[in-house]
Amino acid sequence: MESKEDITLQPIACSALVRLTLLAASSMLVASRAVAQSAPLHGVVYADANANGKRDASEPGVSGVIVSNQRDVVVTDSLGRFEIPTGTTGIVFVSLPNGFRSSSALWRATTPVAAAHASVDFGLARQAQSRTFSFVHASDSHIAPENADRFRRFRRMADSLAPAFVLMGGDLVRDAMSQSESSARAYFDLYAAESKAFRTPVWNVPGNHDHYGIIRSRSHADSANPLYNRGMYRQYFGPDYYSFTYGGVHFIGLNTISPDDSAYYGDVDSAQMEWLKRDLAHVPAAMPIVTFNHIPMISSWTTLIPYDEDPLVASLAKVNGKKQYRHTVGNVLDVLEAMRGHRYVLALGSHMHAPERSSFVSDGVQLRSEVSAAIVGGQEVGAVIIPSGFTLYTVHDGNIDAGQFVRLDPPSVKP
Repeated sequence: MESKEDITLQPIACSALVRLTLLAASSMLVASRAVAQSAPLHGVVYADANANGKRDASEPGVSGVIVSNQRDVVVTDSLGRFEIPTGTTGIVFVSLPNGFRSSSALWRATTPVAAAHASVDFGLARQAQSRTFSFVHASDSHIAPENADRFRRFRRMADSLAPAFVLMGGDLVRDAMSQSESSARAYFDLYAAESKAFRTPVWNVPGNHDHYGIIRSRSHADSANPLYNRGMYRQYFGPDYYSFTYGGVHFIGLNTISPDDSAYYGDVDSAQMEWLKRDLAHVPAAMPIVTFNHIPMISSWTTLIPYDEDPLVASLAKVNGKKQYRHTVGNVLDVLEAMRGHRYVLALGSHMHAPERSSFVSDGVQLRSEVSAAIVGGQEVGAVIIPSGFTLYTVHDGNIDAGQFVRLDPPSVKP
């Protein structure tokens, strides 16, 4: 039987021991996190000969492949190895090189802890790529249960044309800007499921409607939620800006949406601009470059449609104390400066729900700015009747044709 003194002293000793144990564990955890956060991410890009998504002993690495964390850009060494910081977005991705297709996911979500303990490998399968190929540019599907059949019609029509791939220019879902998290997720789930049914790869970029909760007066979203703004899109589709090369043409997907105190405005943010310069540093000067994004680089619709004074999405936004058009990229001249010395030949935009073409010549290179129609439907702006549809482009030895507009509705059907 224990004495009263023993009974009194034993809890005090245990309590001290627990405190010391917890303190030691906490110190070890902090140290572990510090090591993990300083540890770079490492991995291998390999030639997946049997396209099974796993590296077999006989499968070599692929050299010269661009790998990025949406900030830093590195290139694989002679054995296909790379080392890169974990970055700030929690994503690492491969810029698909010429002559390859993916045999596994081209992006991974990662954490500093995972980076410290595992190799992140990417499998690429060799693919014969003709210098003559076609691709589809479409956007503004605004998918929802009530219009999913329309998206499926677009998919069947696109598949029938057998393009090498499809570029989807944003506003993929009906709306995530002003929705609850569960409603936004339901739309993303629907788009993710429907877009997987394409016979060819689909390359997505986000539109304003794909940025979760940014109209906070309606969504009441917590800006501390990791899914807020770009987080939900990234969870479903990975990097919201990235690049790939096909048939001798370098394609760059950009996110041209920045939130403001009411909704959004057109912009390529500073972090993305730095990434763009680093990506371009690995692109040969003679290689044609195509960008695709939601809010267009250039558009004349701002002069055609009526001025909008709705305070939520007024035609003009105030950015850093200066006014700019909300619905075009305000720092397009910075993008053009980054492209200096490269063959920037085609800027594909969306957002306006109306097909549009313009061009100008800079330093001997003609830049075409072309905006897509909307998959969700056509519209009327005064006497202008705008059809719904998408554009099929054909590339021959680096030259991109004028594109063929494909109506989603027969001409006799009023938009």
